[in-house]
Order: sequence, then C-alpha cells, then structure tokens
Amino acid sequence: MHEVNNDTWRVAVVGSGPSAFYTAEALFKAAPNVQVDLFDRLPVPFGLVRGGVAPDHQKIKSVVKVYDKIAASPGFRFFGNVCVGRDLHVADLAGRYHQIVYAYGCESDQKLGTPGEELAGVHSATEFVGWYNAHPDHRDRTFDLARAERVALVGNGNVAMDVARVLLASPDELAATDIADHALATLRHSRVREVVLLGRRGPAQAAFSPKEIEEIAELRDVDVVVSAADARLDPLSAEWLARDGARSQQRNVKFLQDRAALGPGTRPKQLVCRFLVAPTELLGDAGRLRAVRVQHMQLVADADGTPRPRPAGTSEELAADLLFKAIGYRGVPLPGVPFDEKKGIVPNVDGRVVESPGGAVRVGHYVAGWCKRGPTGLIGTNSLDAKATVEGMLADRSAGRTLPAKGGDVTELLASRHIDAVSWHDWQRLDAWEQEQGRSRGKLRHKLPSIEQLMQVVRELRG
Repeated sequence: MHEVNNDTWRVAVVGSGPSAFYTAEALFKAAPNVQVDLFDRLPVPFGLVRGGVAPDHQKIKSVVKVYDKIAASPGFRFFGNVCVGRDLHVADLAGRYHQIVYAYGCESDQKLGTPGEELAGVHSATEFVGWYNAHPDHRDRTFDLARAERVALVGNGNVAMDVARVLLASPDELAATDIADHALATLRHSRVREVVLLGRRGPAQAAFSPKEIEEIAELRDVDVVVSAADARLDPLSAEWLARDGARSQQRNVKFLQDRAALGPGTRPKQLVCRFLVAPTELLGDAGRLRAVRVQHMQLVADADGTPRPRPAGTSEELAADLLFKAIGYRGVPLPGVPFDEKKGIVPNVDGRVVESPGGAVRVGHYVAGWCKRGPTGLIGTNSLDAKATVEGMLADRSAGRTLPAKGGDVTELLASRHIDAVSWHDWQRLDAWEQEQGRSRGKLRHKLPSIEQLMQVVRELRG
C-alpha cells in the first residue's frame, strides 16, 4: 500500500475503445488533478467503433464526437502504436502510475467446437468484420465470395445481422461509406444470393434487435424469408413472451410472423431465418466446406421457467459454400495480466483485478468494458460499467491502496526504447487526412489497412 499525496493522480488505461474513453471521462469528472494516458497497440483510437461497427452504420460511429471532447481534457494523453506486453510491460506501467485500467475489449472469437471447423470456407464473423473495416489484424484474410452462392451464418445477434447485410447489400451503396477498398473490390465480384441464419433458440429468443432485421428487409433486391414453421411459437415460448418478453422481442416475433405470411419472396437475394437448429458437424469435400449438419432443437423450461434449447433427436443437412460463426467475441490474454480461460476475461471483483478467479486482489489494477464482464451490451453500456470501476478506484485511492508511481514520465521510457508513439495530435491530422482522401474518392473516409501504411502517413503529416 502507498500513501497518496496531493500531486497529480496518474492513471494508465490499456485500450482506447468506448470503455477506455468512458473510464477517462469518469476520472476527469471525479478529480481535477488526474492525468489519464490511453495506450493502444494500433496507431488509431476508438476500438470497435472504428473496427467493428458496420460501414453503413455511420450514425452509431458518430459517438466518437463524445470521445473527441473527452480527449480535449487537459489531463488526457494518447499513445497509439504502443503495444503493452511488447513495447511496454505491465511492470513499466506499475512503476509510473498510481492505477492501471485494462480496457482492451475482446479481440478473438468463440469457437463452435464442432468437427470440420478447420475446413476452408469456414470463417469467424470477427475476422470478416475486421476485414471490411480495414482493421490491420484482418487485412490479409480472404473470403471466396466469387464462388459462393449460399452462406450459412451461425448465430442471430446484431453482429450476424451486420455480416448478412454487408453480404447482401449492393456494393454501390457501400461504396460511399468508409468500407475498406479491398473488401469493396471483393464484394463487387460476389455471387452470394442466399444467407441462411441459424439460431439455436426460437423466434421469441432471437438476439437481433428489431431495427437490425428490419434494415435488411429494406435492402433493395433482398427478401427476408421465414417459413411458417420457423415463425410459429411453441406454447412455452408464447407463455414466456407474454410474461417476461421485452417489447423488442415481441416486435421481432411480429416481424417474423408477418414475413412468414408473405411467403418465399420474389427478389433475387434472400436472408432465410431458421430457428431451433444447431450445427453439429461441418462437412467438406477436398478440404472445403460443402454442407452443415444441424440438429433440431426443442425448448424446455428451466427452473425459473425460461425456455432453454435441448436436442430434439432429429437432424438435417444444409448445403453451404461458406460459413460464418457469429456466436460472440472472446478476450485474449495480455502478458502480465491475469486471465480467466473459462470466461475469456480478466478475472475481477467489481472491476478490481484478482490474481485468479476467487484469488487475491492485485492492488492498483482494474478492468472495464468487455474484458471485465464479457462481450455484452451496447456501446453505451460501457459508460455505466466504467463509472462503476472508477468508483472502486476512488475508494481505493482514498484508502491509500495505490501503486507507488515513483518512476519518471512514460514518454522518456518510450523514447529510450525507440517506440514511435502516435499522439492525439498525430491522430487528429491522420483523421483529417482520411476524410480528405475519402472525399476525393467519393466516400466518407479512406482507411489504410496496415500499421505500416498508417505510420508512414503519420510521419509524413508531422512534416
């Protein structure tokens, strides 16, 4: 433990997505003398807002205006192109800051765990989303859309909706967004005509929001197709929906049943919604996916009456040229930081990092956002989450439970290691450059897909 003095309260935040910015915001509101340094391994900020939100959802991306205001606070600094665990170690931060917050999200994907998952043509939604958003981690991925007519999409949350929409939308409509150039070129040669959504539960438990499914129905040349059998509610679900169902779930059911009443549709492309089906095996020829074997599910009430899917004892084979897994993001370990392999998060109690699940608290170390609670909620959910973590940080600071922070400024350490950190001013110039380059190409923003290219422009703009 360390006695807190009245000098600057220094906090390091690892990550620069929504939870990182909301943590900074809560800290600035809590104390006048706080310095918050955000570290990101990429040269650009904003995490999944930049690399995860679909290019045709610019309204959602406008939340970065809030983050820009937070970054204008006198105590804010950004260190992009700095990888904690490689360029800086946790011990380096622990010697220079009173508190450290891990807010680096969930960068991997959940696995299906079924035979055939290694076949060519089987992909995660995570890599596809990163690929079309010009995320450097995924720029070299390839998706053989020119040979695919039917795509199976496992999961029916909003990420699955984004993948389906990008696959089915007109490339001409996407061209004016900030979609990656390489993705648009591939989509222009796509032969995808049908995307089949596979959900383990019933229509009442569909994870997508009403707006997301309705958006797909509004796409030119696309029909949302639901069979009468798939739209039908079993008695358990009907009772559950009436008793516990949210308005959004009731709206989803009405939409799906209305679509079922319209029949198979006449447009050239289709999103087919299947329910109560779960993949058990991916089948291939010569190492390439050709079909998905799914088992039929039935809903059974658990102890509190909530419908849960259970195998019904029958199955079918669904032909598919490609398959995307959209069953959730998963955290990845960061060197020097405890990790809960089972949950895929940093183990913590109310935002305080613990050495292992159920273990001792690591004084001065905290967590916020997805790597705290798992990949749940909307962007705004991270604001409340960050405030809760900061409340714990304030209490610990008042009690003197902080790190010594006796080392020098981190900029000196980065310079001694020849790390070319991207400052917030560097990012502002790059941001303006991306928008200017986008306008010259008839789009909102031109994003370079590699760290090397981004850093080259950053250095050129420094003059």
